[in-house]
Amino acid sequence: MQAVMGTITAMVLAAIAGYAGAWYMGLLESSFAVLLMLATAVTGIYWVLEKAVFLPQRKRLAHKLLDEHNTRKAALAQQGFTNTDTDVETACQKLLMQPWWLDWTAGLFPVILAVFVLRSFMFEPFKIPSGSMIPTLRVGDLILVNKYHYGIRLPVFHTKLVDNNDPQRGDVMVFRYPPQPSLDYIKRVIGVPGDEVAYLNKELTVNGKPVPRAVQPEFFDSDSMRYGRQYRETLDARSYNTLNDDDRPAFVPGATDFPNKNTCRYSVEGVVCKVPQGHYFMMGDNRDNSLDSRYWGFVPEANIVGKAFFVWMNFGDLGRIGRFE
Repeated sequence: MQAVMGTITAMVLAAIAGYAGAWYMGLLESSFAVLLMLATAVTGIYWVLEKAVFLPQRKRLAHKLLDEHNTRKAALAQQGFTNTDTDVETACQKLLMQPWWLDWTAGLFPVILAVFVLRSFMFEPFKIPSGSMIPTLRVGDLILVNKYHYGIRLPVFHTKLVDNNDPQRGDVMVFRYPPQPSLDYIKRVIGVPGDEVAYLNKELTVNGKPVPRAVQPEFFDSDSMRYGRQYRETLDARSYNTLNDDDRPAFVPGATDFPNKNTCRYSVEGVVCKVPQGHYFMMGDNRDNSLDSRYWGFVPEANIVGKAFFVWMNFGDLGRIGRFE
């Protein structure tokens, strides 16, 4: 039995490792959430079997060994032998120990379950891979995302279980990229359902009202070794910095076809969009270096992952740690 279960477990762990490796190398479209759910399910099954089947079996064997030892000891005592060399306690402890295949499954279940619950329903870590949110977020920032701020959803299936706050203009939000939902994107909420968002000649207007902005000192991007024009933008009483590149044109090149594109008007000056119900218009703070709703469309409410709010580490700049708007 032990050998059979060891072989089966080795095959299961090898399959999970192969699946994870294929996903990591881009050979398989999946996500870490799917891998974590799979690991939780597999280790959970072993944990239940350990509590209900395997541990009681080992206890019965240990009790049987102890009873046999006591019976033998009593029989020897009747014959005048009072000293035996059998170390039955050590033998019982060895019988009660978990084999390796339970150590690597049932033994890890509580830890994996805690990570699964924490990551799925409370806070999830992300790493900023690109400069689309500079200067608010830099490449290499490790951030935390509040998973319950916009409501509690089932992991992997993304079904909303509990409503909470609606996204507000100015929120920095993580969402599943509409053209490829297996990818997570991060941008700022600019338009909510029913808004008319206009970005013309690199100036933002929401519902016909220009979004106030104040000129700030130029921003030096150490990655590109360039200076950029920086502004302090205030949207619904929330202020944050944005960048513009004078060398980039105002028009939006290469916008793809997307659902509800007919609510957008493109021109040499930029774009004007009416945000459909149940959708959001997203833009990066690095306005001329961000592929966002201007290019690939609106974010459905079902694609929301959570609200980004905290940089917990940047190994290249510890001063980046802290909250952000």
